[in-house]
Amino acid sequence: MKQAIHPTYGPVVFRDRAAGSTVLTRSTIVGRLGADHPRIDWEDGASYPVVDVDISAASHPFWTGTSRVVDSEGRVAQFNRRYGIGADNPR
Repeated sequence: MKQAIHPTYGPVVFRDRAAGSTVLTRSTIVGRLGADHPRIDWEDGASYPVVDVDISAASHPFWTGTSRVVDSEGRVAQFNRRYGIGADNPR
């Protein structure tokens, strides 16, 4: 393996702002975080850098089961309704 071409890989805590959940994992983002980046004390007593994310599997509508289908009308029917193509107004 070549030396000095791979990004720094280490532990980091991702915190979901919407759900308030946190997860400790390893990521290459730690190489881009500065020394003054906020840290969080974890359950094991160590301090890890924390990265806030807007949405994760804990708050995403698809994974939480709260997603809904907004487009109840088909795309073709919507086009025909918008541009007046139908049984009463053929092309």
